[in-house]
Amino acid sequence: MSLLTCKDFLLALNEYLDETEDAALRREVEEHIDECPNCWVVFDTTKKTLQVFKGIQPQDIPEDVHRRLMERLQSRLRHRHGGSKDSESKSKDAKK
Repeated sequence: MSLLTCKDFLLALNEYLDETEDAALRREVEEHIDECPNCWVVFDTTKKTLQVFKGIQPQDIPEDVHRRLMERLQSRLRHRHGGSKDSESKSKDAKK
C-alpha cells in the first residue's frame, strides 16, 4: 500500500514525468497510481498531453490577436493588483 497521498502525488507528478526524482519516490508514485484510479487518470491525461505538445511546432499568431491578448493580460494584472488604467494615468499626471 502506498504511503503517498493524492496531494503528495500531485506535488511529485512533474518530477515523475521528467524522471528527475529519486528511485524511492518513483516507486511510491507508481504504487499510488496503481492504487488510486483518480490519480491514474490525472497521470495518464498529463502524460498524453505532454506527448502531444512535444510533437507540435510553435506557430506564430496574428499580430492583432497578440496585441489583444497582451492588452487583456495587462488589464487583468492591473485589476489583480488593484490598479486601473485611470489610476495609472492619474498617478502619471500627479508626477508631472
